[in-house]
Amino acid sequence: MAIPFFKEMRIGGYLLKQKLLGRKRYPLVLMLEPLFRCNLACVGCGKIDYPDAILNRRMTAQECWDAADECGAPMVAIPGGEPLIHKEIGEIVRGLVARKKFVSLCTNALLLEKKLDLFEPSPYLFFSVHLDGLRDHHDKAVSQKGVFDRAVSAIKAAKARGFTVNVNATIFDGHPAEEIAKFLDLTVELGVGVSMSPGYAYERAPDQEHFLNRTKTKKLFRDVFAMGKGKKWNFMHSGLFLDFLAGNQEYECTPWGMPARNIFGWQKPCYLLGEGYAKTFKELMETTDWDSYGTGRYEKCADCMAHCGYEPTAATAALNNPLKAMWVSLRGIRTTGPMAPEIDMSKQRPAQYIFSAEVQKRLSEIRKDEAEAAAAKAAQKASTAA
Repeated sequence: MAIPFFKEMRIGGYLLKQKLLGRKRYPLVLMLEPLFRCNLACVGCGKIDYPDAILNRRMTAQECWDAADECGAPMVAIPGGEPLIHKEIGEIVRGLVARKKFVSLCTNALLLEKKLDLFEPSPYLFFSVHLDGLRDHHDKAVSQKGVFDRAVSAIKAAKARGFTVNVNATIFDGHPAEEIAKFLDLTVELGVGVSMSPGYAYERAPDQEHFLNRTKTKKLFRDVFAMGKGKKWNFMHSGLFLDFLAGNQEYECTPWGMPARNIFGWQKPCYLLGEGYAKTFKELMETTDWDSYGTGRYEKCADCMAHCGYEPTAATAALNNPLKAMWVSLRGIRTTGPMAPEIDMSKQRPAQYIFSAEVQKRLSEIRKDEAEAAAAKAAQKASTAA
């Protein structure tokens, strides 16, 4: 549970400031998706089957910087898609680092060694390499052989150049605890931190059979943490979030803690669940019906225990009860005994399947913009010719 002290102090100061200002809802991490295009087609991903007109869209560097300024969160995570495909990714990262944002550049690492010259080592930048387990498991998850070995090679190359590197793993049903423990042992050998989160059931993901429910999630993480007693696994999570994954904390989702900005705008209500978009961060915060989302409130959220909803909750809990956070840190994650009560699901509203309609709406807007741009270009050409 080793988060760099410099980063921990900066984020702790930010959280304390929000508390002193009496703010109920505030961002902790900006989830910035400058593109959806990827060079892999993972079966658990819900973002790989957009039409090409959408996959070809990119946020500009200025749009990315404006989003960071508008949001004000101290951290910016850049997922995707695959960010290293973006032609301006080096410029985007430099601008965010210049703003003293802690930047987590998420990547499958296929292009990382080739692109390292675009970046400079900084205490504000770290690469977060996606690895879902050991070689066979990871290559199966990403539907392509050899990806694991290329990712490990890229991790070593980046570390040799002085970059900070972590790995992030999405955990699905059917992944044996023993294999996860061996994977975590490997992260120690590689000298990298690790973040883990149970996979969210994207409604458009090709594989719908291997998403964990909450009961399975808690049991699996308890088994994994039990195998880690006495080991030096370097988790990039707060102790209370890990304790939550093991079923020891009763938390509710705080989706505004990790707001998402992508090519469509500010996504409602969270990074994983797209049910509309706002034009500005202020509009997102003020017009989203936050009380209608979350486990126990909405069917789509029933099994979610993902970091983007619950890590901000855990961070706030640590600020409100530092002695409890300290006790969990000293004691370690409890892996036996009764679990915290589960959230009541009896009053959750049924799922609304509106995502496809939202995609079609955005696609129509893109085509309209393209047609107008083409008409303007043609008119300018005709005027010049005349």
